[in-house]
Amino acid sequence: MRVAVISDVHANYHALEAVLEEVDAARVEAIWCLGDTVGYGPRPNECCDIVKARADHCLVGNHDLVVLGELTVSDFNDEAAAAAIWTTDVLTPESRAFLASLKPFGEVEGVDLFHASARDPVWEYVLTEEAARATLELSDTPLVLVGHSHVALAITTDNGRVAGGPAPGGSTVTLDGRWLLNPGSVGQPRDGDPRAAWLLLDLDEKFAAFRRVPYSIERTQAEMRERGLPRLLAARLERGD
Repeated sequence: MRVAVISDVHANYHALEAVLEEVDAARVEAIWCLGDTVGYGPRPNECCDIVKARADHCLVGNHDLVVLGELTVSDFNDEAAAAAIWTTDVLTPESRAFLASLKPFGEVEGVDLFHASARDPVWEYVLTEEAARATLELSDTPLVLVGHSHVALAITTDNGRVAGGPAPGGSTVTLDGRWLLNPGSVGQPRDGDPRAAWLLLDLDEKFAAFRRVPYSIERTQAEMRERGLPRLLAARLERGD
């Protein structure tokens, strides 16, 4: 089974559109989304519509939950809070209902999915060896997928040791043993590469390929400025941080 894994779209319609064009060319049988469809970006409703229509399984993330009123805006930094307030105001009832139907964790085809981590599916960033080890220990599946950090990762266990780290675009791993993978972010990468990120999984051939896709960052930035979203959020798109 070939699966496209996406995460952290963050209302970036142009990035999502570019990723899905490449996903379609890859002839996948399913799309899994690890959450945070909205937040930060300028087109939350369009992204909800597309993810609802295209994703076979989708999680809810912390930025989704705050616009639903399930988290408090004060838990977020100033720019994220401002974007959350704006998103809450423009979110349609259909988008709200879609996000409200989702959970921050799940299991599909024997793979554990978490928006953030197994220890805290909503908030914890898996960016340290300790956090990766904890998620792998709390899960009993051979493959675990996480999002939230916006950093593409490939981490494995080797004789009790945690090995691996950031996974740049173009890298591939063979899925022998146990792996924890993060596809990176579609809409706001934070690993120094501003291109939209996604992950191709082949569960039969047992490999994972990390993909990066260029898109019109300028169009998304222009839309963010038009809507009065924080300029810092627009500026960081071109830096990938």
